[in-house]
Amino acid sequence: MFRSRTKDEKAPTASVTADLSKQPRDPQAPKGRPTPKRSEAQTQRRRASSAPMDRKEAMRRQREARRADLSKQREALASGDERYLPARDKGPVRRFVRDFIDSRFCVAEFFLPLAVVILVLSMIKVPQLQNIALTLWLGVIVLIVLDSIGVAFRLKKQLRERFPDAPKRGAVAYGLMRSLQIRRLRLPKPKVKRGERP
Repeated sequence: MFRSRTKDEKAPTASVTADLSKQPRDPQAPKGRPTPKRSEAQTQRRRASSAPMDRKEAMRRQREARRADLSKQREALASGDERYLPARDKGPVRRFVRDFIDSRFCVAEFFLPLAVVILVLSMIKVPQLQNIALTLWLGVIVLIVLDSIGVAFRLKKQLRERFPDAPKRGAVAYGLMRSLQIRRLRLPKPKVKRGERP
């Protein structure tokens, strides 16, 4: 009665169960599988309810997830949290470039205020003021170009020394674009003071 079955005795039952699974089951007959635990049944129900019912619901959930990601990115840009920063701002190379630019005065960061002043001067119908505005405009552009070239060379040198093996593609352009922004409006927010070495 309690002896183990041989392989020959086990084989017919396997073929019978395979045949039974293909036939439609009578509602009163046993189901042929164990009843799932309550926790398993609840997780399956939860999974089924969390799955979107239609395309509109799926799009709505996708929009909400995108909004949540963007809000995390905005908070990270303000606080400097590396985990949620956009891909263009992540990594030690980009962090060093930001600190390098934020630690110095750049002529390019005063471009927008100076451009507004020059524009106002050029709109006044006095020939002397218009000549001054034109001279200022040319002077500002020359200063920005010279300063940017100097910053680019120094930044390249520092990157070669500090990160010899890390990929540095686009890092100098990233730094120059940051130098064009007014310091108070830069994102991620500056972490170093002016004159402080990164």
